[in-house]
Amino acid sequence: MNVLIFGATGMVGQSVLRECLLDPQVNKVVSIGRSATHQKQSKFREHVLKDITNLSALTDELSSIDACFFCLGVSSVGMSEEKYHAITYDLTMSIANALVQIQPNMTFVYVTGASTDSTEQGSSMWARVKGKTENALLKLPFKSAFMFRPGAILPKNGVKSKTKLYQTFIVILRPIFPLLQKWFPNAVIDSEQIGRAMIAVVRDGYPKAILESTDIREVSGK
Repeated sequence: MNVLIFGATGMVGQSVLRECLLDPQVNKVVSIGRSATHQKQSKFREHVLKDITNLSALTDELSSIDACFFCLGVSSVGMSEEKYHAITYDLTMSIANALVQIQPNMTFVYVTGASTDSTEQGSSMWARVKGKTENALLKLPFKSAFMFRPGAILPKNGVKSKTKLYQTFIVILRPIFPLLQKWFPNAVIDSEQIGRAMIAVVRDGYPKAILESTDIREVSGK
């Protein structure tokens, strides 16, 4: 399969990129983002764009993509609903609408989060906006679409968070990662699992469009 990754420099994006580069069934990996990953591999091609919503120059390359792994995301902490909506909903839908015009026969995998609000009516701002984004993506005429709702993600294999505070917590808690996975099996996954699960749902499908942490662990086969 040929895959496209948005947000390959973030923690989830790094995880997905690593697993795609290692997987022999992934023939080509294309990354689009505002900053470079500095990865060097024969099957990897990277586009650093100021405006990541303008994909017109990449139409020919993207027409052969089988799956998009959309890993872009920001924390809502200290952010107004208007700004969070613009980054989370407007940006995502602009890119998704462009992609479905270029290659509707692709699978779109979107990373949201545990407790996302599908009703769009709850009291949590970020959960409402994420829910609205999920619902809109599921209505687009892609071949298929999957919403990944991980809880806590434990990074492995050198994967790091771009958020300094979160990365500090990761360093402190790393010695007890195995215990966290044992104590909270329904809420904690690792970075290998989320990357492998994304590849698996594209390759094999999955009976549910929305995958929680337990589903992600199951489909990852790990």
